[in-house]
Amino acid sequence: MLRVAVPNKGALSEAAHEILAESGYRRRRDPKQLRLVDADNDVELFFLRPRDIAVYVGSGTLDVGITGRDLLIDSGAPARELLPLGFARSTFRFAAPVDGGVASTDALGGTRVAAAYPGLVRAWLDERGVDATVVGLDGAVESAVQLGIADVIADVVETGTTLRQAGLQVFGEPLLESEAVLVVPADRDPHPGVDVLARRLTGVMTARRYVLIDYDVRNEHVEAAAAVTPGLESPTVSPLHDSGWSAVRAMVPRADTNAVMDELWEVGARAILVTEIHACRL
Repeated sequence: MLRVAVPNKGALSEAAHEILAESGYRRRRDPKQLRLVDADNDVELFFLRPRDIAVYVGSGTLDVGITGRDLLIDSGAPARELLPLGFARSTFRFAAPVDGGVASTDALGGTRVAAAYPGLVRAWLDERGVDATVVGLDGAVESAVQLGIADVIADVVETGTTLRQAGLQVFGEPLLESEAVLVVPADRDPHPGVDVLARRLTGVMTARRYVLIDYDVRNEHVEAAAAVTPGLESPTVSPLHDSGWSAVRAMVPRADTNAVMDELWEVGARAILVTEIHACRL
């Protein structure tokens, strides 16, 4: 039975539960439930703190888990990223006082850097040979400079509003672009059941990115319409009862749906319909 670590709370939790449910796995009904056996799928789900998941998986106690790339790196656990999952995205940046004299990553040497993810920051500094002191905090990192325990901070930045209110500004390239990831032990082959889990998750992610588009078009315009909707390999083209017309079906990126419909209309397509894809295997 595949043993899967699932975030029990925080920004990762709801989206992780949602993608697992869409992948066909049972969903817990009680948020206090710590373990759930899904016998139909030969899976056992363990609901754990997101920060601990890489540790459990890296130790081999559990076979696979969903956590954040930031938490994986910060943990230093012997686990590796197998599959990015496309949700819970975040960006880590350095920030310093506007007039503090640190305006680039080249000036980090000798500074004190406050961070809620000290392992992640330490790894970034070590990779670049930067000799700086990392001050680990649980949160409210933006106050560290004002309170005198750090010269610079490294934290998740969304709009930058909180930093500006604290008199800080970001500098340099992002330390990390993070998102939810599927992790497995780094020092052994994954459990055989991981392939099925990864394939199901990939199917859901693909289904979320694409829609199915169907339309009718006169035969002389099929080539032009197919150029607008090439599909992943080739569109499906079927004859209609009226021998002058064909029906066409293809997958198109969800973000392009309305632009594609407009182009199809211009080349003569009619009865254009768009439907959701709930799951797929490509």
